Amino acid sequence: MSSQRPRFTSTCSRFTLAAWLFAGAVGCGGLDAEPSVQAEPELGQSELGLTQVTGFGSNPGNLAMYRHVPTGVAANAPLVVVLHGCTQNATGMELSGWTAAANVYKFYVVYPQQASGNNATSCFNWFEPGDIARGSGEALSIKQMVDAMKAAYSIDASRVYVVGFSAGGYMAPALLSVYPDVFSAGAINAGGPYKCATSMNAAFSCMSPGTDKTPAAWGDLARSGYAGYTGPRPPVSIWYGTSDFTVRPMNGTEAMEQWTNVHGIDQTPDTTETVSGFPHKVYRDGAGRALVETWEITGMGHAVAFDAQYNFPGSTTACGSTGAYVTDANICAVYHQAKFFGLTGGGGEPSGDTTPPTVNVTSPASGTTVSGAVKVVVSASDAVGVARVELLVDGSPVATASSAPYEFTWNSQGVGNGAHTLGARAYDAAGNQATDSDTSVTVNNTGTPTPTTATFTSIAAEDGYLKANADGSAAVLGTLTNLALGRGTDGKYNRSFVSFDTSSLPDGATVTRAYLTVSYSSGSGDAWSTPAGNTVVIDVKAGTFNAASTEVTDWAAAADATAVASIDKFASGAKASADFSGAGLASINRTGRTQLRLRFSLEQTATQYLFVKDSTNAVLTVVYTP
Repeated sequence: MSSQRPRFTSTCSRFTLAAWLFAGAVGCGGLDAEPSVQAEPELGQSELGLTQVTGFGSNPGNLAMYRHVPTGVAANAPLVVVLHGCTQNATGMELSGWTAAANVYKFYVVYPQQASGNNATSCFNWFEPGDIARGSGEALSIKQMVDAMKAAYSIDASRVYVVGFSAGGYMAPALLSVYPDVFSAGAINAGGPYKCATSMNAAFSCMSPGTDKTPAAWGDLARSGYAGYTGPRPPVSIWYGTSDFTVRPMNGTEAMEQWTNVHGIDQTPDTTETVSGFPHKVYRDGAGRALVETWEITGMGHAVAFDAQYNFPGSTTACGSTGAYVTDANICAVYHQAKFFGLTGGGGEPSGDTTPPTVNVTSPASGTTVSGAVKVVVSASDAVGVARVELLVDGSPVATASSAPYEFTWNSQGVGNGAHTLGARAYDAAGNQATDSDTSVTVNNTGTPTPTTATFTSIAAEDGYLKANADGSAAVLGTLTNLALGRGTDGKYNRSFVSFDTSSLPDGATVTRAYLTVSYSSGSGDAWSTPAGNTVVIDVKAGTFNAASTEVTDWAAAADATAVASIDKFASGAKASADFSGAGLASINRTGRTQLRLRFSLEQTATQYLFVKDSTNAVLTVVYTP
């Protein structure tokens, strides 16, 4: 006798169509005979790009298994399990883009498929206790599919991931909870927390309006999936449409609370940004590892987001196709989820690694007494590359450097005499971060000369912007009143120049601090988001890059100091840069012009630009002692 779960085939007139959509026919009628079980995996029919695999285990959930194997997959490759929603099937979920992504990034994909005999509208039974418990039901069937793939192919057991939409978006966290030893990370699309419901009636309340529990209560439910487990828990990416009236957005919030609690971190995001126009939040641990992220797709209903205009980097493969519950929202969810899993390294975009960089303040030594201008030296390294380093004073960032050597001139007169902590925070290209904050210094500025602050407004006649070709060939001279940064509609990259007469500085002055303030004028798109980790940086020239007025050759002229400070993202008002690095301070001209070149650190991949105001709206602030 098979251990498979019997199939339910009768319908129940007392349930509405909506009830069938999400709850199915469990417990509503007679039983069919139990199907036989094959001992070994066998290949069955092919649906589009998928091949059915039968006999993959005892299959107690009575599910179908489809798999996709790209050409050229290397040994020890990852595996992604993709779970469809109600009224969908395996080929319906292919439209979201996972098969296309697998062909580019070379990983295996398994598409479990629900049978209508289990659920009248082919929903995974995410609310049935027997289907979401370790070692039973549909959860075990899906785990057996993973085991079958490991037996048939060279798969890295530490890189197995699960993604789900709707009913699959509730089944995915169930698998993460009951099999944290199998799945390394997961993504929830229009789903919710594990054990949000354990009955049919509770499922409706869970989906709409949602079920509110404390983070600790949700975390306990997830941990109960595998009681006694002490190993690592999987990171989770959570996606929801703000206009989803089937699975309310509250489910995304509750899922975030569940998985942040599981990881022992708080519910305050460590990174808040806008990507392709949509809010993105990242929750990290003390080592800077991204463990939970949320994406709010504003205006989208009950669907998986894709982008019809997006091609996976390095290929002409588009991200998904329009279909039932697959919506063109101008953002490729599959790409961002694959990146979160670490699958996109080598695909032409920053690696999705989760290993933070190393960082350490090497000078001054802990216990040193300092005064006046203090040179702070930081060492930072990362296997992929350090994107930037921030200098921290008493835990707050005061300066940023985008390239090595990471050296800062800190004006200790900005704090009171006494004990203070110096630290540094390093970011890599994937957004991972690490912090060092164990350097204690004593500030003693008794008798130190009081610094002088001078401000300079830019010379409008000498300000300007240049549009350089992407291939580095001849630039075009810009004539706009405001200064342009980013990529224009013609595919060329805008770089801007602001010029200051700093000759009033005393010749022997020691410059201890400098920063640039600019004002927002207008923009198009999110020029900071593509590529990820982008920032505006400043190059400095003591004198002029070429002539006093802007010239075509200025865009490529050598600077005396490059990337001396960065300007964080802003979309209104005025914004001050970080303090200039030591090299930047040394390049401020005390006898004539000081010119600054503004540019994005990374070139945009689409039309995205920023306009800032010049003349009196661009201010260089210099702090010095005679």
